[in-house]
Amino acid sequence: MNTFGNLFRLTSFGESHGSCIGGMIDGCPAGIMVDMDFIQHELDRRKPGQSTITTSRNENDRVELLSGIYEGQTTGMPIGFLVRNENHHTNDYEEIKQAFRPSHADFTYQKKYGIRDPRGGGRSSARETISRCVGGAIAKLVLNQYNIKIQAYTSRVAHIRLDKSYKDYDLSLTETNVIRCPDLQKASEMEQYIARIKEEGDTVGGVISCVIQGVQVGLGEPLFGKLHAALGSAMLSINAAKGFDYGLGFEAACYKGSEQNDSFYNDNGQIRTHTNYSGGIQGGVSNGEDIYFRVAFKAVPTLLKEQSTVDIDGNETLLKARGRHDPCVLPRAVPIVEAMAAMTILDYLLLGNAK
Repeated sequence: MNTFGNLFRLTSFGESHGSCIGGMIDGCPAGIMVDMDFIQHELDRRKPGQSTITTSRNENDRVELLSGIYEGQTTGMPIGFLVRNENHHTNDYEEIKQAFRPSHADFTYQKKYGIRDPRGGGRSSARETISRCVGGAIAKLVLNQYNIKIQAYTSRVAHIRLDKSYKDYDLSLTETNVIRCPDLQKASEMEQYIARIKEEGDTVGGVISCVIQGVQVGLGEPLFGKLHAALGSAMLSINAAKGFDYGLGFEAACYKGSEQNDSFYNDNGQIRTHTNYSGGIQGGVSNGEDIYFRVAFKAVPTLLKEQSTVDIDGNETLLKARGRHDPCVLPRAVPIVEAMAAMTILDYLLLGNAK
C-alpha cells in the first residue's frame, strides 16, 4: 500500500539511501497555480539539519516537478516529482545488516518479505515523508481556494506540555522557534530538555496538535467513511505515530453527557455550536466548526547507547547504533501532520463534490 487517497491520490517511492525519494500525485484539479517557493518551503520545514536538536544529515531536499504542470498551472494530469538523496552515509548501517534494531521495522520487514534494505531503514525510514510533504503542499494550494487553513504545532514533549486550548495561543508564533511551539516559554523548556536527552544518547517523544479551519459542513461519509477515521488513518500512517484523538478525545470518557454536548444556536441564519467538544466532527461528518486533533509520537527507537537484541540467526547480541538521528521527531513532524491533514481534507472535499 504505497498509495494514499481516493480521488486525490499520492503514490510514493524511494528509500532512505537510494538515489531519490519521489512520488506521483493523481487527481489534482486542473488550473491550480503552482507556487514552487511554497512547495519548497514546506519541504524545508521537514528537512534534516535545521537545528542542533535534529539530525545533522545535510540534505538540500530540492524538489523537481516532472509532469502535470504547464505554464505554471496544474493540467489535471499526474504530477510526477522527485527529491534526490545527496548526503547518505551507508557505512553507518553495516552492523545492522545482521542484527535487528529494537522497535524498528527491521524484524517485521525481514520476516514479511524475506529481504530488507538496512541502509537508514530503507523504505521504513521517515525520509519517505518527503513525498507526503510535496503532496500536502499541492493539496494546500488547492485548499487555499476554499479558504481552508491547516496549522499544526508541538503541544507536548515528554512531561512539558501546553495545557490551554489552541484558541488561547497565537499560532502564528509556531514557526518562530525550532520546536514549532506557539508558547515561547514552553518551547525554550522543550528545546533544553531535548538537548539534554540528546547528550545522553537517548530520545524522547511527545504530541503534535493540529487545527483545521474553514471546512464546510458535510465532509465525511456514514459508518466506514467517517472523516475522523480518515484523519486517524492518515496520521497513524506517519512514522513513529502511536495515537490519535480529536475533540475531547479520550478525555470524553471523564465527562457526563450534559458536560460535553455541543448545544446549537442560530448565528444570523447560520447554525453554530456554543462549544466544540466534538472537534468539528459529528457522526463522522464535519459540522462547520474548527476540526482539531492530536497525534502522539513515540521516542525515536534508534539510541546512541547499547541495546540488547538478536541477529538474523536468532543469536542474542548487543547493538549500538551509529549514524545521524533525531533525538525527537516532533519539530520535523509538524509539517508532515499538516500534509496528511491537507491531503485527507482535499480528498474528502473532492469526494463530496463528485456526488
